[in-house]
Amino acid sequence: MKALKIILLAAVVLAGCGPRRAASAPQKSTREFPAAQIPAMITDPLERTVWATAHFWDAFTSTEKLYYCDSLTVNGVSIESLEQQMGLFSSLLQQVPLPDGQHAMTALLQRLEAFQEAHPEGNVFKETSALVSHYFYDPNSPVRSEDLYLPFVKGLAASAYIDPAYKMGYEWDAKMCALNRIGTPAADFVFIDTAGKKGSLYGIKAEYTLLIFGNPDCHACKELLEQMESSHAVNQMITSKRLKVVDIYIDEDIPLWKERMATYPAAWINGYDPTFTIRTNLTYNVRALPSLYLLDAAKTVLLKDALPDQVLGYLSYASGQ
Repeated sequence: MKALKIILLAAVVLAGCGPRRAASAPQKSTREFPAAQIPAMITDPLERTVWATAHFWDAFTSTEKLYYCDSLTVNGVSIESLEQQMGLFSSLLQQVPLPDGQHAMTALLQRLEAFQEAHPEGNVFKETSALVSHYFYDPNSPVRSEDLYLPFVKGLAASAYIDPAYKMGYEWDAKMCALNRIGTPAADFVFIDTAGKKGSLYGIKAEYTLLIFGNPDCHACKELLEQMESSHAVNQMITSKRLKVVDIYIDEDIPLWKERMATYPAAWINGYDPTFTIRTNLTYNVRALPSLYLLDAAKTVLLKDALPDQVLGYLSYASGQ
């Protein structure tokens, strides 16, 4: 698969597509991605975006006709163009409420299944599903979202169009995505802090808790530390005791962690998992480091496996800056 290309556009391209059923095999040619046409009667910006996400793939997955397909072309659209559209789709999903985004993901899978049923010789189901997994579940994707991917991967696990040999893997991914969902209570755990004292996640009292699963030798973790330390909003909220930053080491080389204690900010709560419960019992689905969770006072998940910029943006808004 080509390198991930995220296209963040300010507006949805409006177009229409109504192909007639072909009487012969698809000819070797490409076409522009047939974008959804938002009804003019919908004028509210959020409603327009919600509608666009729900119907984003309608024209592309219309079963009226199968366009040309090969290793670089999906239903007449180049792989490169399809990736760009997946990037646009993902950016739109970030602008709508989570339930609406999940509905759009469910609708996409249903349309892919309907297309596969009508045109089993095509590659629409296979290639589009692969792009969804790449964008929304790859740990290195800047638009990854387990909460958005969950309804899609649950559908893949139950789909009649998935090889049974792969279903167990999708079932596992769905189970992992279901852990610590946004809007649900975060799983509690115990840790040992730098003073050797036992603590627990729910024993930490603050309006916000930023939970970080990291490693002192992780380059991305060091970059995160620098970002957090240079953030005026974060420092202000820590000073006012509105925010507690909790960095937890979940690997087994405890001597290494102790050697690196001085690298952690003194204002943070730093600790390690003494029983390796987080990793071995999969209390959290930590697939890459650092992994960030923002929690409210009741330890409800506000942001899950979030990017540093997402966390900083949220905290900046919460601090009033």
